[in-house]
Amino acid sequence: MAGVLELRERGVRGVILSYVDTAGINRVKAVPLSRLEHAVRWGVGMSPVFDVFLADDSITSTDRLGSPDGDLRLRPDLDRLVVLSGQPGWAWAPADRFTQHGEPWVADQRGFARRMVGLAAAEGVSFRMAIEVEWAVGRDGEDFVAACRGPAYGMTRLVELSDYARDVLIALEEQGVQVEQLHPEYAAGQFEVSVAASDPVGAADDSVLVRETIRAVSHRHGLRASFAPAVVADRVGNGGHVHLSVWRDGTNLFDGFPSGAGGFAAAGILAHLPALLAVGAPTPGSYLRLVPSRWAGVFACWGVETRETALRFVPGTAGLAGAANLEVKCFDLTANPYLLLGALVAAALDGLAGRLPLPEPVTGDPVNLPGAPRLPTTLDAAVGEFAADAVLREAFGTTLFDAVVAVRRAEAARFRDAGPEDVAAALRWVY
Repeated sequence: MAGVLELRERGVRGVILSYVDTAGINRVKAVPLSRLEHAVRWGVGMSPVFDVFLADDSITSTDRLGSPDGDLRLRPDLDRLVVLSGQPGWAWAPADRFTQHGEPWVADQRGFARRMVGLAAAEGVSFRMAIEVEWAVGRDGEDFVAACRGPAYGMTRLVELSDYARDVLIALEEQGVQVEQLHPEYAAGQFEVSVAASDPVGAADDSVLVRETIRAVSHRHGLRASFAPAVVADRVGNGGHVHLSVWRDGTNLFDGFPSGAGGFAAAGILAHLPALLAVGAPTPGSYLRLVPSRWAGVFACWGVETRETALRFVPGTAGLAGAANLEVKCFDLTANPYLLLGALVAAALDGLAGRLPLPEPVTGDPVNLPGAPRLPTTLDAAVGEFAADAVLREAFGTTLFDAVVAVRRAEAARFRDAGPEDVAAALRWVY
């Protein structure tokens, strides 16, 4: 981490302290560079009520959260501080939340992911993860008008937005994010960027940083970026696919999949997937995206390189050591990445502990298979699965678990009478 003097020499004048709330919104406070060291030691005040904020800034409650009382302290993690290329004069750091007495806040989402990493380490395993980022590039305005033309994966889009895409790559590179690929995607104006895998907390940090960088570069080009799962109703939406691998003693447990411990870990994720949907597909808009035959992974099954199953096993290119991984396709970028990756670790650990068996793999589109198990089709159904999941309840802890349930139920109620177009419009520029 650069010192204050070095940051000043690099033009930094303000530092953004960032954390993601239960609804998946990146909430921030900023301090002038002269106050950074004070913020590290003493924190910056932030109310605990944000744990039960909804995406529209309305507030729900649990028996422990939702009152106007109390205060917490945001403390920036200087090991992750980044000078922002897309926002000159600013640096960014993810923040952890503590009580006024200096204790970790029981509902801190980033702390939850760190705690799950610690549990895995106690069992002798570690995780490598990455979240794919899909977004739609639109012209400035409330409605969505694609900023480029041309077919899916077509060069036309990259020609028309060549300067923009180049600046996204430059900004990410200057911020130390290792980009593996960037390409036009399927939907109108849609692009995707994939970054290198990291530990779960680092991968969640990267996901937040990548999105805010894309947003900043888009703004500087007079464009708008939407990461919402349904930018326009009845169209293919933006996903947030998670790639993960599990390691023990330097060995990737997905080598030789599905036999052995890698299969157990995948079985744990598959067993908890209906409940995990409330974490990884947390808005009513998420279920506009989760449509069969759109590569969204709406069936609770797995296959080898099968893009319609919720779990896609990726063997990796022959000869490329450690490349085998599991892709979870049913999630999107409205999810809090710390909650999502931490919950995936908890589910995988449950599979490892119970030596859960995987069912047989699926080939082709599961919609054509009789009895293929469908994941929940509404947020209400997913929350019901989550609320009944004892393993996830124990992993999250009561305060955080209840906050997730309350926020999801309130979001579902908020859109109870809304049509698909209204849902898409309401969330289009929030995420």
